[in-house]
Amino acid sequence: MTLLNLLASRSSRMKASEIRELLKLLDKPDIISFAGGIPDPSLFPADAIRDAYAEVLSGAEAGAALQYQVSEGYLPLRRWLAGQMGKLGVACDEANIFITSGSQQALDYLGKLFLSPGDTALVTWPTYLGALQAFNAYEPRYDRLRPEGGNMTPDAYRAAAAANGGKVKFAYLVPDFANPTGNTLDRKQREAVLDLAGELDIAVIEDAAYRALRYDGEGVPPILALDCIRSGGIDKARTLYCGSFSKILSPGMRVGWVCAPRHVVEKLVLMKQASDLHSPSINQLVMHRVAESVFDGQVEKLIGAYRERRDGLLAALEANMPEGVTWSRPEGGMFVWVTLPEGADATELLARSVKEARVAFVPGNAFYADGTGRNTLRLSFTLADRRAVTEGIPRLAALLKG
Repeated sequence: MTLLNLLASRSSRMKASEIRELLKLLDKPDIISFAGGIPDPSLFPADAIRDAYAEVLSGAEAGAALQYQVSEGYLPLRRWLAGQMGKLGVACDEANIFITSGSQQALDYLGKLFLSPGDTALVTWPTYLGALQAFNAYEPRYDRLRPEGGNMTPDAYRAAAAANGGKVKFAYLVPDFANPTGNTLDRKQREAVLDLAGELDIAVIEDAAYRALRYDGEGVPPILALDCIRSGGIDKARTLYCGSFSKILSPGMRVGWVCAPRHVVEKLVLMKQASDLHSPSINQLVMHRVAESVFDGQVEKLIGAYRERRDGLLAALEANMPEGVTWSRPEGGMFVWVTLPEGADATELLARSVKEARVAFVPGNAFYADGTGRNTLRLSFTLADRRAVTEGIPRLAALLKG
């Protein structure tokens, strides 16, 4: 007996994450891995988190920590996040903040909220694989978002969406130190995204998972902040800001958030009630305590460590890669994007690299909605210690030269 013939049509679009599969290689000590886009666990504020759990469970908040929570999320944490958004130029209050089980859940909820089968989502080429996975379940069509400029007019986007039987619903992008490319949009490009969204009358999903990790250069206002200036306030804005504690404090606690107009938050709350009721109470209480006490210091600590690792990786690429190979030079974040000569296949290279050089990375085609980009790959430097770059990059370069 099989139940496969009973599955919904959307199940055919659910595929395993190449990155999650590659994370299994991290358990093999002889593999030098640039694959997982994960923070260095040795840099987690483990002592502060341990103490916060102990304080919460031994004090007056113990009952609340172990009890059901409102679906919007723990109020003091939402108020703290509203204050942080205010520092970024987004005037808001706790009613504009919605707590999720990691920002990945936020992407799933937003896909569910906006996409009907056949609708179009605008995404960059390449884009974050996890966003494609989240949106795929709602059976969209993808079209290419070009913040740097292109020949697609709003009318052309509308016509292409209508030909597929749907409408353009939102533009999704990672404007700061993007996963996978490491690239950052300047202010003009962010304004161009808002221009296009206004002409199409669509939402903008701003994935800000890496925003705090800037190592060089001047910061650029969030798209939501620019939108608030244009629209007259957050409750009139079209941008939905997805944030996360995963890259700064702890991914394992699974605490993310959405900052959005109240009418959108109200819809997300209904989804939360129907899904998992609320994110874990104890994790929210602990995250609030930890964020209040160590967030800024933790950011500075990570910037110091990751900047050095980024610089080491870029120097190794410069010293070893053959002619015809190019790469991004990110001002922050976790990733360097490598482009091989035309005709190269990074998936085939990965198989050889793991077998012959014992070096892992993520093939770039996984980040393209149409599966192209086979001559690209992503390197993560957050776990790239001195040995990784002095041994791993020369080995990888030798395969490309050979």
